[in-house]
Amino acid sequence: MSKKILFFVSGILSLVLAHTLSAQTTLVNPILTGFYPDPSIVKVGADYYLVNSTFSYFPGIPVFHSKDLKNWKQIGNVIDRPEQMDFMGERLTRGLFAPAISYYKGTYYVTCTDIDHDGNFVVTAKNPAGPWSNPVKIPQVRGIDPSIYFDEETDKAYILYNSDAPDRKPLYSGHRTIRMYEFDYTNLKVVGEEKQLVNGGVDLSKKPVWIEAPHILKRNGWYYLYAAEGGTSVNHSEVVLRSKDVWGPYVPFEGNPILTQRELPADRKYPITSAGHAQFVEGPDGKWYSIFLAVRPYEGDFYNTGRETFIAPLTWVNDWPMIEHGEKAIAYRYPVSYKESKPKGALPQSGNFTYTLTFDKELDPSLLFMRTLDKSWYSLSKKQGLTLKLKPETIMELGNPAFIGKRQQHLNSTAETELDFTPKSEKEKAGLVIFQDEGHFYFLAKSLSQGKAVLQLYKSKPREKDMELLTDMPLPNPSAKTGLRITSKGDTYSFHVSTDGKTWTLLKDNVDGKFLSTKVAGGFIGCLYGMYATSSGEPTTNSASFGYLKYAGDDPMYK
Repeated sequence: MSKKILFFVSGILSLVLAHTLSAQTTLVNPILTGFYPDPSIVKVGADYYLVNSTFSYFPGIPVFHSKDLKNWKQIGNVIDRPEQMDFMGERLTRGLFAPAISYYKGTYYVTCTDIDHDGNFVVTAKNPAGPWSNPVKIPQVRGIDPSIYFDEETDKAYILYNSDAPDRKPLYSGHRTIRMYEFDYTNLKVVGEEKQLVNGGVDLSKKPVWIEAPHILKRNGWYYLYAAEGGTSVNHSEVVLRSKDVWGPYVPFEGNPILTQRELPADRKYPITSAGHAQFVEGPDGKWYSIFLAVRPYEGDFYNTGRETFIAPLTWVNDWPMIEHGEKAIAYRYPVSYKESKPKGALPQSGNFTYTLTFDKELDPSLLFMRTLDKSWYSLSKKQGLTLKLKPETIMELGNPAFIGKRQQHLNSTAETELDFTPKSEKEKAGLVIFQDEGHFYFLAKSLSQGKAVLQLYKSKPREKDMELLTDMPLPNPSAKTGLRITSKGDTYSFHVSTDGKTWTLLKDNVDGKFLSTKVAGGFIGCLYGMYATSSGEPTTNSASFGYLKYAGDDPMYK
């Protein structure tokens, strides 16, 4: 072989090797860290869109975009206008449960349940970034977790959901069914009669509980009905059934559950638990993957970061899908053989990261209000940052207080801000809060005590709509800007203050973090770091400004 041919072959091999190496990446779990539960995903061409539950926070149902299933950018929110709906008067763990996103013939559809008021509804958009339509109620669909399946071969749509036990006579606690209607996707209403597809779960004789979050997928002539089972805590799982007809009968897989972590040793290192509520999707490499919710406890079933969005490879064996069975732990990293695609301007969402939000132009779409959006009580400027008018409402009540929060996304995390605020009475308080729900939070606040400026640390009193003062310190320069910092270390939080913009003073260390866990508080949400200003029931014209919000997360499983 001549030198020219050898050189040519060598060059081709080098190009192939270079392309192969560049096409390697690693999926890092969770793909969305922090309070991003109940994920649903749809693939449209080369694009992926993902939505999550937000309960009574506003805006509702974030929409994320990705090209590679690893890097996600929030492009909007489905419920972003008070005219669509609000959640006033509702506890924060109520509101919107389990959205599902789908796409057909140029239109995006999101179905969801407003658990206490509007029930099940559907919204549509031509662009997943929005705007999304006002909700159209579907009163015939009585239950939760609706999703739409489009059968392209027949040009028909179906809406399936979790519902009551047959004749509303449960045989045991947690006895539910999966039911379905045909769905008129043009006029957004059900057609014909409701039919029951699954009674109880995979095996009614074993008293399965909380069959929910159903989806249908068609592959190789089979209709696959897959759903969560076992409840959303440590017994959570995913199960699958199949049929040759969309209406069934559906036969369960002998290898169920196809996803669970409930049989693994409780003392394993950096455990991932409570896995379920899955949806399947084809990846950029033509292989299959599943996104699902799970949690990262720091001890037992204690976690403060809420239920997060994870991913794992899915394999098909004998026309049955399998994710990670109970004897195999979900990994924090999965190597894949396709090229990574990083969107511009996206905040990091997985692994360890740091970023700073500034408030000179617009609020990041990931920031959350309580129950509705009212732009009258906040403003943005390059000079002042984020200015909040003090409102009489407090975060212990069911209204719309002057609160703007971001998710705690790591077990070990830090949130920091700079506060410019001059209180005029002991009722007026502004500062940084680490918040689980109306009865479970810590509030690092600047206020007055006996006429003098102080920094105070409060702990909420569950069910009392009151706070306990844990400690305080005088502020030497009442008119100066004050740095506030809260740090989490698994089951503890620490609180720091800076009065000169340079050095930080510890106010209180190792405060009980389990008090903020989902296990203690109950419900379905996770912790938020929030900028908060209140006049504690009294009217005022005062305001407080926050110069920035810096967030950093550093968890050991990523080192």
